[in-house]
Amino acid sequence: MSTGTILDVRGYRRPEPGTQPPYAFPSYRSSLRRAPSKPPILLPHSVSEVTGPMFGRDAIFAGDEDLTIANSGEAIGSRIIMTGRVLDEDGRPVPHTMLEIWQANAGGRYRHKMDQPHSPLDPHFNGYGRVMTDSEGRYRFKTIKPGPYPWENHYNAWRPSHIHYSVFGPAFATRLITQMYFPGDPLLPFDPVHNSIPDENARKLLIANFDWETTIPNQATGYRFDIVLRGRNETPMENRR
Repeated sequence: MSTGTILDVRGYRRPEPGTQPPYAFPSYRSSLRRAPSKPPILLPHSVSEVTGPMFGRDAIFAGDEDLTIANSGEAIGSRIIMTGRVLDEDGRPVPHTMLEIWQANAGGRYRHKMDQPHSPLDPHFNGYGRVMTDSEGRYRFKTIKPGPYPWENHYNAWRPSHIHYSVFGPAFATRLITQMYFPGDPLLPFDPVHNSIPDENARKLLIANFDWETTIPNQATGYRFDIVLRGRNETPMENRR
């Protein structure tokens, strides 16, 4: 267990209308199967639920931040550096909190037995990583740019390149999940998942910014993606509602 995490047990505040994706979005077919058929019942959390259990630094292993090397080899694909900060509604850093990412490989395929074999697996890419934010809420991953992939949502459906983010707060009950997209992706206007968020400005918050500061000459391009947990610029979350 971590003893250095700053706990935030303030009351829940509803996000601004239109800034979070709905449970059910007809264009996103699988959301209809898993969305609740009746209004959810809000159950108040006890103190023990919002203050633990939590992940500590013992959950992070050497190399967890580098997804480009696995199983004694180098992954195929364009190297990218993903950096950013986890912030609260006032722009203050959220330190010592664990971030997970998972993603498809350069060919757009996940390392999962149920994923469709439209592209070969990469034996040297597992597709997941973990880091702990530092005292200023900063994080850094080295990975490969994921490829787009087909899915059976509708005719000729393709998901844009994206990386899944999971943010663990002071307890399992406070876990938040989102997706990050890349600037200029031509598939974004046609993606039901991204467009399930009604507010255009909120959708833009899910698109990373190209970053010269973290771009490494002859090695990797850099992108910045900040995660804001509350407030006007709150990052849209899949499970916030």
